[in-house]
Amino acid sequence: MADAALKAACTELQRQFHALESSTSNEMQQLSEIGAQLSELKLMLTDHDLLYPHDAHNQEALVLAREVFEIGVLWSIRVHDIDSFDRFWNQLKPFYLDLRDKLPPSPNHEPIIGLSLMRDIATNEISAFHIALEMLPVDFVRDSKYIQHPVLLERWLMEGSYSNVWRERQNVPRKEYQYFVDMLIETIRHEIASCEEKAYDTLPLNDVATLLFFDSLPEVLTFAKERGWQVNPTTQTVEFANKGKDSVNEEKIPMRATIASSLQYARELESIV
Repeated sequence: MADAALKAACTELQRQFHALESSTSNEMQQLSEIGAQLSELKLMLTDHDLLYPHDAHNQEALVLAREVFEIGVLWSIRVHDIDSFDRFWNQLKPFYLDLRDKLPPSPNHEPIIGLSLMRDIATNEISAFHIALEMLPVDFVRDSKYIQHPVLLERWLMEGSYSNVWRERQNVPRKEYQYFVDMLIETIRHEIASCEEKAYDTLPLNDVATLLFFDSLPEVLTFAKERGWQVNPTTQTVEFANKGKDSVNEEKIPMRATIASSLQYARELESIV
């Protein structure tokens, strides 16, 4: 049997996290309380030699430790702490991989595996994404909505179908996925912005907003400031600090063609909607 104090602490952590998921107020206070609970529980797990699981532990204690690390992973995303996410995920992996056939299934298993794949995509670690994906059973990848979400996003990224990625932000399988989708969108914006800077000296402000998937002018202005662009309020244009003027024409033509095609596609979508 698991230590009574450890079991009671885990039960309280679960209660607090479930309350957070159903709450609509005081989220920051609840997150802070959960963070304090996680710190205490990690110390208790250390005292019980449960940070690194092995067969000498009884099943109940292992399940409790797994639940702590699962909540730690989800909590880390809620507080936007990637380093914490990585630490909890690395501590959780042995429970998912080494003890997969020795512990009862966890309802958090599929969502968290999907989140780990989302983390790889959002930080442009595509090789790590494919390695992790190849380790998963084929039917698991095919049948899980949590796994199919990052698989689809990665496919669209490779195809350059950024508009599909943008639309999918409203179709996440779980709240925590939104964080990584937003991170991915920001990466895409900077990729597109780099192409704009090399292909053009100036573009209409509305076209820039459309290309970068912004819904409001203040968002465009903030992004422009970050990139060092000049916005002309009179002509409603963005002037780029074009460092690609001396580039060969062969490099500039495809960029112009790609951006022009994207703009035309975006305008057609807007007219349909």
